[in-house]
Amino acid sequence: MRWVALAYIVACVVMLLLDWRAAQSLSQRFELSRIHDQKLSLGTTNAITLQVRNLSARKVNVQIRDEPPDIFEISERILHGTVAGRETWQGSYTLTPLRRGNYEFGDLNLRWESPMRFIMRQDTVAAGAEVKVYPNLKKITEYDLMLRRNRLQQIGLRRSRQFGEGTEFESLREYTPDDDFRKIDWKATARRNFPVTVVHQAERSQNVFIALDAGRMMQSPIERMAKLDFVINSVLLFAYVATAKGDKVGMLTFGHKVDQFLPSKAGRGQFQKMLEALYAVEPQPVEPDYQQALSYLRIKQRKRALVILFTDLSGGESMQQLVSSASRLAKQHLPMVVTINDPAIYAAAHDTPTNSFEVYQRAAAIKLLNQRKVALETLSRNGVLTLDVPAHQLSMAVINRYLDLKARGRL
Repeated sequence: MRWVALAYIVACVVMLLLDWRAAQSLSQRFELSRIHDQKLSLGTTNAITLQVRNLSARKVNVQIRDEPPDIFEISERILHGTVAGRETWQGSYTLTPLRRGNYEFGDLNLRWESPMRFIMRQDTVAAGAEVKVYPNLKKITEYDLMLRRNRLQQIGLRRSRQFGEGTEFESLREYTPDDDFRKIDWKATARRNFPVTVVHQAERSQNVFIALDAGRMMQSPIERMAKLDFVINSVLLFAYVATAKGDKVGMLTFGHKVDQFLPSKAGRGQFQKMLEALYAVEPQPVEPDYQQALSYLRIKQRKRALVILFTDLSGGESMQQLVSSASRLAKQHLPMVVTINDPAIYAAAHDTPTNSFEVYQRAAAIKLLNQRKVALETLSRNGVLTLDVPAHQLSMAVINRYLDLKARGRL
């Protein structure tokens, strides 16, 4: 019996060795590759495709695991598949980047069954690759698609009807009884000895300027993504829509000083400059200097513009400085202050406390909400438009307000 058992063990070992050898090495048996966009989009799902090419004639079951950057949210860690002989199998997973910047994928890891399925072999292929995470470019693709299909309402954009006759001069013509007498050009009338009226048209190119606060409060997260990144996604889509409307768009980013300034220009080239500038913006652990930033903007942007200031309301002296600086800006431009309301603060202010810490937390949240309310009301009284919305509604809310202002001739 001993010899039978020994022979059985030896036979099993031999079969395992033969099966292991028949499974072949990874380089002999497979070719692996990873396919994805060179620019991943921030805060949204990005598809990553893994390919396994079977170089042998035998069908094989495989498991493949990628090594994406740790900071990304990943839908699946391990993909399972069956690759036919001399064929290529594809599997996909999605990842969601939570921060902009340069990142790197690691290696690809593969497990595959041996022909007799006694063992699983595993090996790794060096597949390190750099990838850049940009603001959300997918929203722009979605906007273009819906625009071509005339379905913008499906992504939350409202139709805007043009009011009035516009304010841009087009020509002079003889006055008729149906014309508004306020449109009469009295100088031209005196020269020609008969009533002359001014014909206006809707302005084709108006000025829009974006001021982006990159101070400490913009670092605070909402659902694991910084407020600044929500804002940057919104700014990018807004700039794309505004340049498509023919408007001149400019941008300024600031913390305790002005960091970047792009003069207002029209066209897709300006949008690309803004994209590269926004890619590099990082939040700073400082209080924003509204006075310096908005004074700088007034000097650089002489022509009247819709100035959209994306910021957060932190309370104290900073909030008072924002109110005074934005109010002064209203004498020259049409300012609009855009803020993101934090659902965590609203929840803390309305939840029933169960201990002393939650009582303190609720009192602090109520105080902050009251300060925000007072600041927004003060801004409105001083001719500053305001918009306070949840993070996921930010893009559509800003664009809809812009389209409404444009339709009403407020720009």
